[in-house]
Amino acid sequence: MLEYRVLLSVIAYIAGSIPFGLIVGRYKGVDIRKRGSGNIGATNVARVIGKKWGLLVLFLDFLKGFLPVYIYKNFLASNALHDAFIGIIGLCAVAGHCFSVFLRGRGGKGVATALGVFVAVSIKASLASMAAFIAILKVTGIVSASSLGASFIAPIAFRILTPSPFIEPFIWLISLIIWIKHHANIKRIIEGREIRV
Repeated sequence: MLEYRVLLSVIAYIAGSIPFGLIVGRYKGVDIRKRGSGNIGATNVARVIGKKWGLLVLFLDFLKGFLPVYIYKNFLASNALHDAFIGIIGLCAVAGHCFSVFLRGRGGKGVATALGVFVAVSIKASLASMAAFIAILKVTGIVSASSLGASFIAPIAFRILTPSPFIEPFIWLISLIIWIKHHANIKRIIEGREIRV
């Protein structure tokens, strides 16, 4: 059984590594890494190529996090201790997106893939995180600030709504990765230079 969990963790990382933003950009004749913010995520794709393509990338990046966790949680996990692998598999998917094996360790910022993980683990906690995203976006008009706020709220929401000592550390790690990947955005927000919607 352990072999299946390790294999699914590796698959989650490889699937997470698929740079859908880059693939969609190339399909449209654009190297998304050289346009806009240079990020391969859905927000930059929407700005550079168009909203429908951004939504497509958002959906595909979401699935990278959702499917591995959903499959393990619903078909392989058998007791509370195995919940730790739910977190590990989710973390692997997000790490793949942020540090892609196909992009020599580079990648996106992990927000959509993390959302997929969060929804697969707990819809209630995910809704709280998404509510924070929407509220911050309405106030600031800044997608990166909304993503940072949502990723900060996520572990707290999981602790309150669906507590699990085995999963929670990995939710915190995922949120930490998102904050680290947004370091340049944080600097621009502080300086008042971040792009608004």
